[in-house]
Amino acid sequence: MTSDDGKDAGLVAMISSILGGNKRADNITPPLLTEVPPTAPADEAVEPSPADPAPASSEPAPDAAPAATNAVEAPSKIATTRDGKQLLPAEAIADLVLGELRKLEDFPASGVSVTVYGYRNWNAMLTFAPFSTTFQNATRFRQALPDVVFKLRRFVELEI
Repeated sequence: MTSDDGKDAGLVAMISSILGGNKRADNITPPLLTEVPPTAPADEAVEPSPADPAPASSEPAPDAAPAATNAVEAPSKIATTRDGKQLLPAEAIADLVLGELRKLEDFPASGVSVTVYGYRNWNAMLTFAPFSTTFQNATRFRQALPDVVFKLRRFVELEI
């Protein structure tokens, strides 16, 4: 898993926990959001690998000193707007929307695409692959989408 996948998974988990955890919805209404904005999870710092044992001599090796001075980089700060919304790329927002929709009953495991578009008032669109779901279920999922988008807009802004 790359670091971007880890960040995306962390963001999906964070928004999922805010919007109601892993509970399955009994109807098309997504769970209510709390009024507290989400906090960004801190990126896990990577521990440096232990250096090779130093030679037994009293004088340190010339290449050992620079290796000891390398510090672990501080995690990059997640960009936010003036009103506290997180700035995320369209792919990350699409993953959040898809994660919330997956909580709905009978949501297909594959064959669904979420497209995020717009700018200030970003929006999302669902497309389904042939035979991935029924027409009635696709309609139900599309009816639930505006509520999910409305709630996520309170916490997330599209990064351009």
